[in-house]
Amino acid sequence: MSDENPSEPKSDSTIGGDLRDLIRHVAQPVIDQIDGRLRSQIDVRVDERVDGRVEALLADKLALVERAVADLDRAVRELQEKLNAS
Repeated sequence: MSDENPSEPKSDSTIGGDLRDLIRHVAQPVIDQIDGRLRSQIDVRVDERVDGRVEALLADKLALVERAVADLDRAVRELQEKLNAS
């Protein structure tokens, strides 16, 4: 049971808790907005870095495939020349 009388002033801890709750309530939309903006900026930067790395990796793989195709093309030509010569 509480001995508090409604006409008596609230204790400092209750006033502090109420003030904290009020500040949280008022600040939460601002915090959510800032959080959303930061997440968007981070997503864009991560995408840029990943895209750059993926493009470089794909360019390296493409060059490797092109060299392999060129090697196969040379080998096929050499075999055709040998077959035509015999």
